[in-house]
Amino acid sequence: MGRRCPPGTLVVLDRREAIALLGLAGSAVLFGCGGPVEGPACTLAPALTAGPYWQDDRLQRSDLRWDTHHLAVPNPRPGVPLQLSIRLVASSDESCYAVHGAQVDLWHGDALGAYSDVAEDGTAGQNFLRGYQLTDFTGFASFTTIYPGWYPGRAVHIHAKVRLFDPYGDPTTEMSTQLFFDDAVTDAVHSVEPYRERGQRDTRNVADTIYGGHRELLLSLQGSPTAGYQGFIDLAIQVGQVHHG
Repeated sequence: MGRRCPPGTLVVLDRREAIALLGLAGSAVLFGCGGPVEGPACTLAPALTAGPYWQDDRLQRSDLRWDTHHLAVPNPRPGVPLQLSIRLVASSDESCYAVHGAQVDLWHGDALGAYSDVAEDGTAGQNFLRGYQLTDFTGFASFTTIYPGWYPGRAVHIHAKVRLFDPYGDPTTEMSTQLFFDDAVTDAVHSVEPYRERGQRDTRNVADTIYGGHRELLLSLQGSPTAGYQGFIDLAIQVGQVHHG
């Protein structure tokens, strides 16, 4: 998952990055470790639609499984456990650096493909499987959730929105994207309860027009349907770009 470093490490910025930061004075962005992130992290994540189920709930938490209003039944949402770590990096022509203090929102469907706070799903007023974390000094945000189910016309996915704000609460950087799963892993997960009562899904990655072959959006997964999964992904963004999605 890459090298982590302690807070307070000396930060070295090139001229381009220093100018970019001065242009964003007051926004919560720092580059950690004083050097580039190694590995495939510098592949810029595509900006994708936030979709119809985006809600700006301002719900800061790492465990997304619960409906904090206690309206959902069952609560927490059942499913195969997923521990998800996202490393956020700033992409430039020369290299990538970890981004500290960014708000990373996640939201996705439950084991049967239902989103919270959607009237047609019978979940109005609920907020399960939604929330955000702030990235740490190494660019990481970590979440406890469940493996998503499917709904018609889409491959299995998780929505993500990344934002940095100025002192007035206005976004200086914003990008929505989606995270995807290897189809073979999804087949294994969806063969167990409660997923299998939903039946066979109708869309795999190759047929999902939003995925569009973006392999950089595939989560790296370890685990099993019985033990749960650990997932990891690098997300590279362009600091200073606002794509509302």
